[in-house]
Amino acid sequence: MKGTARLLVTVSRPEFLPANSASLIIGLSWGLEFPLDLIWELLIPLVLVFTTITFVSAIAAQMNTISDYELDLTDRRKKELTKAMHGLGDSKLKPFILIEFLSSLISLLLLILLQGKPVLILWWIAGVFLAHSYSAPPLRLKSRGWLAVLTLLIVLSVLPVTFVYYVFNTEITRLFLLFLLGQALTVYSIIVPAEIRDFFRDKAMGVVTMTVQLGLVNASLLGMILLSLGGALCGIGFLLKMINGLYPIFSVSLLVMIVPYIFVLRKYKEIHLLSKRYVSSEDRDSVAEKIEQISAQNPKWITLITQTILLMSLILLVTKILT
Repeated sequence: MKGTARLLVTVSRPEFLPANSASLIIGLSWGLEFPLDLIWELLIPLVLVFTTITFVSAIAAQMNTISDYELDLTDRRKKELTKAMHGLGDSKLKPFILIEFLSSLISLLLLILLQGKPVLILWWIAGVFLAHSYSAPPLRLKSRGWLAVLTLLIVLSVLPVTFVYYVFNTEITRLFLLFLLGQALTVYSIIVPAEIRDFFRDKAMGVVTMTVQLGLVNASLLGMILLSLGGALCGIGFLLKMINGLYPIFSVSLLVMIVPYIFVLRKYKEIHLLSKRYVSSEDRDSVAEKIEQISAQNPKWITLITQTILLMSLILLVTKILT
């Protein structure tokens, strides 16, 4: 039983759990309004929201592991993942997916019962549908170029953040939408290097991701543009929100966003220059290996950027609590 649990955790991609936590805090920081009852209007809804998001995210990760098993076998960095999938097999994993589906639905229904917001089920339906359709046939949206980009923006940013926001606040403000746009662009921009890392295998296997469609040079350039634009919009959203609050002095904290964004942008530029060299190089194999090595550091960049946005969200939340 312990062995099965360990394999299940591996195929559920626990590295995505911090992203779920980030979505929770980001949505909460923008949506929470005082005064409220700490137990019934904050703590219990928070637990139910996190449970719903986490189970849907686990379904998405497991469907991806099932659907990409053959492809992942060719990637030495995913040995543990493919070994875990082989150990579980579809026969063991699919019942767990059904349990997660039912658990997320139950937590959602309890949340609707508590708050009287039946419209929340639309978020859940969209999330479950995309969690399955992104990786699994017949749609397999991840292989459909720009449609894959749009799906990722919705699943990783728009759906979870707006879901949490709406639980605590039904009034969608312009500042929130501005920030949400910036966050969505940022989220996709830090996924681009992961697609670049898998570019050579995806292209060989006929998986038409956005990066395969654009090519390495254009994709790496797009990543730089999206990260710059996304960071700027997030920063402006935070700035205007804090300036309009009772503690505008907290807006000075936005300076902490500069360093991590510049650091990651320099890494993107390095990949971009290598991508240009790859196009004109006679020794493509060595250049391709360098591109894969650098882009494989992407999880660290994801953590750095998401934790920066998370920190700013926590500061925004503090300003509300102080108010």
